Amino acid sequence: MSDKTAHIVLLDQLEIGEHLFDFQLDREYLTTIDNTELLGGAVDVKVRLILREDDFAVDMDIVGQVQVICDRCLDAMSVDVDIYEEEMELEEDVKQLDLAWLAYELIIVNLPLVHSHQDGGCNPDMDALLQNHLCTALDDDNDIEG
Repeated sequence: MSDKTAHIVLLDQLEIGEHLFDFQLDREYLTTIDNTELLGGAVDVKVRLILREDDFAVDMDIVGQVQVICDRCLDAMSVDVDIYEEEMELEEDVKQLDLAWLAYELIIVNLPLVHSHQDGGCNPDMDALLQNHLCTALDDDNDIEG
């Protein structure tokens, strides 16, 4: 799904009531976004849009995996995504919703702050290099007195 406009919903063209959308964000879509920290992935997105006379509600369920860079070894790694967002608050004067972009934003804000492999999962060459530069204690001669 590389078409960035494929999941734009024009609210004024929908009938009042419940509308369901089901789609996938794939590697092609995720990597076309400028300045993304995502290297790819595949997530299934289910959207429930309830359109009322004067407002609307959006529930979104996102499940899958995305790839990011490990902060420790700089290799790619997978992060599981399992997000359920209910009754999202959006701007009042919204005329259209980009469901794919909304899903992408939810993925980004729900990623862990630190991306790192589980113990032993980092690139062994980079891990060895990091271990050589690890500072565990100061020598007595280098103590800083304050």
